[in-house]
Amino acid sequence: MSSSETPRGPVDSSRVPRYAGPATFARLPRLDEVGTADVAVVGVPFDSGVSYRPGARFGGNAIREASRLLRPYNPAQDAAPFALAQVADGGDIAVNPFHIEEAVETVEAAADQLLGSGARLMTLGGDHTIALPLLRSVAKRHGPVALLHFDAHLDTWDTYFGAEYTHGTPFRRAVEEGVLDTSALSHVGIRGPLYGKRDLDEDAKLGFGIVTSADVMRRGVDEIADQLRQRIGDRPLYVSVDIDCLDPAHAPGTGTPEAGGMTSRELLEILRGLAPCNLVSADVVEVAPAYDHAEITAVAASHTAYELTTLMCRRAATTREGREADSA
Repeated sequence: MSSSETPRGPVDSSRVPRYAGPATFARLPRLDEVGTADVAVVGVPFDSGVSYRPGARFGGNAIREASRLLRPYNPAQDAAPFALAQVADGGDIAVNPFHIEEAVETVEAAADQLLGSGARLMTLGGDHTIALPLLRSVAKRHGPVALLHFDAHLDTWDTYFGAEYTHGTPFRRAVEEGVLDTSALSHVGIRGPLYGKRDLDEDAKLGFGIVTSADVMRRGVDEIADQLRQRIGDRPLYVSVDIDCLDPAHAPGTGTPEAGGMTSRELLEILRGLAPCNLVSADVVEVAPAYDHAEITAVAASHTAYELTTLMCRRAATTREGREADSA
């Protein structure tokens, strides 16, 4: 998209009530309606990798439905993301619910195609298994990427019941496969009981730093965001948000809830603090609407995706302006 082109934005809510119209993310156009996009929002309705409560396969559409109330100007970031860059809903990546390895390969192939068009990806899960193929695909374009992982859990376990690909193992596999920059890996929101201290020791050996939910509460979001920015630097960054990083009071609709989590306000403020970073793609996963109440979890997830999308739109606009200045 050149500076002379105007992105196609959401449906006008002064003409079509928010509860009517297309059920796309933020009521944006479909990808097939605009051809190409700077940011493509895609769903992955897959939860065959969960270890406790299922239901995240319905998360993407729950987030889309809750996103009807999002508006085109983001005052917290002083940006109109859908005017800065073309954002479109690419629909769902249809995967085999009975074969995890095949599903992982399908997600990777679909992400390759979307990223190959020049888009950044805002992926709506689905369970956290899908982060691995998404990271594989992003690394093909950018090399090993920095990872900022919001979660109650480490997700760096080796196997569950002998299975290597589950929602608790994606980041160990990603380190093993060399798709992550191990000098810039961070977990945020970690809490709750573990199987043993060895879990923490092995996680540290993989290169992860940990910011617990208690750290966020005691130190505050500004200090935490500054710490994360320093660790990330100017590396290409992938952000993966498991909605269970939030306390169950803010996100009851998830498969493995843990008490003592962050508030939705804390999560959004930390994400806003990443504005200087080179965010290349992101995901929001583990929304299980069957356990939700009054769309609490889906609303939190939709706003999380909105903040991440805004960051990517700002970066896309800056990159485009830089290219056009160089060619002038």
